[in-house]
Amino acid sequence: MEKIKNISEIEVEFYDLDPMNVVWHGNYVKYLEKARCDLLEKIGYTYDDMRADNVMYPVATVELKYIKSAFFKEKLAIEAILEEYQPAMVIRYKIFDKETKELLCKAKTLQMCVNLLTKESLYKTPETFVRKIEEYKEE
Repeated sequence: MEKIKNISEIEVEFYDLDPMNVVWHGNYVKYLEKARCDLLEKIGYTYDDMRADNVMYPVATVELKYIKSAFFKEKLAIEAILEEYQPAMVIRYKIFDKETKELLCKAKTLQMCVNLLTKESLYKTPETFVRKIEEYKEE
């Protein structure tokens, strides 16, 4: 599988800061979610499509390595790369200062496919997702 990549952009909001006036560490997970949603939309398999397939992909593990703090009004670029999708979805991320290209954080998530009705883990990727990945063409 050719790795599928997307770049999302955000601007750090005031409510994302901690008392030291840097982005609170837990908000980086929110930034990953934004990047993941954008990546899935680019592929053409969103959370709505997952529900239509009676599946969901809850996060099983998150790895974060903080390198440098982000600040209020800073413009960030979040690179998300789909590395695996069978049987679990593995996405790697890099968060950069959009202007300086300085690396601020590296991350990885692993999400298991789960039956929406029974909540049981599935070890087979939904056919719709497989087809979307196989049909995907870089723009």
